[in-house]
Amino acid sequence: MKASIFEHRDFADFADFKANFRLDIPENFNFGFDCVDALAVSEPDRVAAIWDSDDGGERRYTFRDMQIYSDGAARYLRSLGIGKGDRVMLILKRKIHFWFVIVALIKIGAIAIPATHHLIADDVAYRNKSAAVSAIISTDDDKLLRIIEEAQPQSPSVRHLIRIGESEGDYEAKYEWGLLGRGINDHLDGAPLPRVTKGDDPMMLYFTSGTTGYPKMVVHNHTYPLAHIVTAKYWHNLHPGSIHFTLSDTGWGKAVWGKLFGQWLCRAAVFIYDHEKLVVRKLMKMLEKHRVTSFCAPPTVYKVLLTADFTRYDLSALEYATSAGEPLNDAVYFDFLERTGLRIRECYGQTETVPVVLTSPYTEPVPGSLGKANPLYRIVFLDTDGKLLTPPCEGEICIDMSPGEPGVFMGYYMNPDMTDFAWRGGYYHTGDLASIDEGGYIRFIGRADDIIKSGGYRIGPFEVESVIQQHQAVLECAVTGVPDALRGQAIKASIILREGYEPTDELKKELLAFARANAAAYKRPRIIEFVSALPKTISGKVRRAEMRERDLSSAD
Repeated sequence: MKASIFEHRDFADFADFKANFRLDIPENFNFGFDCVDALAVSEPDRVAAIWDSDDGGERRYTFRDMQIYSDGAARYLRSLGIGKGDRVMLILKRKIHFWFVIVALIKIGAIAIPATHHLIADDVAYRNKSAAVSAIISTDDDKLLRIIEEAQPQSPSVRHLIRIGESEGDYEAKYEWGLLGRGINDHLDGAPLPRVTKGDDPMMLYFTSGTTGYPKMVVHNHTYPLAHIVTAKYWHNLHPGSIHFTLSDTGWGKAVWGKLFGQWLCRAAVFIYDHEKLVVRKLMKMLEKHRVTSFCAPPTVYKVLLTADFTRYDLSALEYATSAGEPLNDAVYFDFLERTGLRIRECYGQTETVPVVLTSPYTEPVPGSLGKANPLYRIVFLDTDGKLLTPPCEGEICIDMSPGEPGVFMGYYMNPDMTDFAWRGGYYHTGDLASIDEGGYIRFIGRADDIIKSGGYRIGPFEVESVIQQHQAVLECAVTGVPDALRGQAIKASIILREGYEPTDELKKELLAFARANAAAYKRPRIIEFVSALPKTISGKVRRAEMRERDLSSAD
């Protein structure tokens, strides 16, 4: 294995970075063998992960530990008949087992599908059917296990339900295993694992929300982790010895952005805080206790952090702060700078990509700007007719895919029409609008579609509408995002009632309760407005942009 995947050049300035940054792509790269196992041999005692929890558990794992446990998990999964091409859903919250299992799946060529524990049974069933999921590996959580089992009658492809835990529990699954139980420990010893993957084989699949239908299935191949060197080295500014903490559930794409691929390719340790509910004082104590050197979180979390008394905590180890997921408020930027001396550096990307725009160490942070284009790609701006614009300009952020650099998705699984549309004209169309100035600084304007970004989550209106419209009082419903000081956007449902129902406060409460009972927490509306009509195009599509403009005008 070439040592160059662990050797990352420093640059004199952004011009040098832009002109000379390149990625070395080894033939048939496999992150499990060529990163984790390679470091287990060359630096077996180097810390890969530090795990701590609100329950008082704490442990450090070296790269040798990661090799041992991922190999054990891989042998266990192979013993069940799970192998190359099988789709395996992981609902593991912030448990350390996520790291063992995802590396194991990469080694055996199975396709990992990380998923959040906020899903309800219909969400799980939809994912199972759409991706033909073979197995589900979940935490030993009664509520989650109940949801998974409720989805099984609609999930004919699922052959194995695997739960991570030590107790027998109340649920009958075909298999169970844990760090100290059956599964990993029973398969720690055995024959070396064979290499079965190529660089262009599918490695992982994410469900990502859309505006005109159910979540899309984004597929990445085995070269995808290498492109996250940009994330870790040139956005998080990591080096061997860094301790990086990205605050994210493992069910979201942000987890592999900030808690796995690039960080280990930089030989840095990832800090994993296992918690159910975010409590500011506990989070601050974790930053202090583990001497975290690099921290990444959505703006919503920074807003919450700034409610703490920073003088009570020793954050002297913190060297770098980054943010993504939604635009960062200037007030938060300057408040954090005043308290820590650190400038929060923003980044923009999608589930389909690695960072597309970032504030690198070679870029002076400018409040309100995402930074400059990732030098790995040729980032362009197109108008609504697909014509190339010349900076300074405003347009859709697109990636010229003719160079064929890694990190951009393979396509939407089982949906060639949607893939062709996203890749039309030789560009990947992000669907996001931004401006670029003479200096190359890029500012986010808004989505060309109707995605709602609330508290760091990306939410498609259709997903929320499909729940609300199940209520007997609802005739029509349109969901939009409205400005919210804490979350960036709050979910608002505009509802036309069926004949016989009156627009009362009691009915609003009933509808909110209905949403709480039938939708994942991050997808619940917080505002309900009764309307007599919805603005629509001539073809009958709801004009959400007009609704958002109206709400902005009302706020003014």
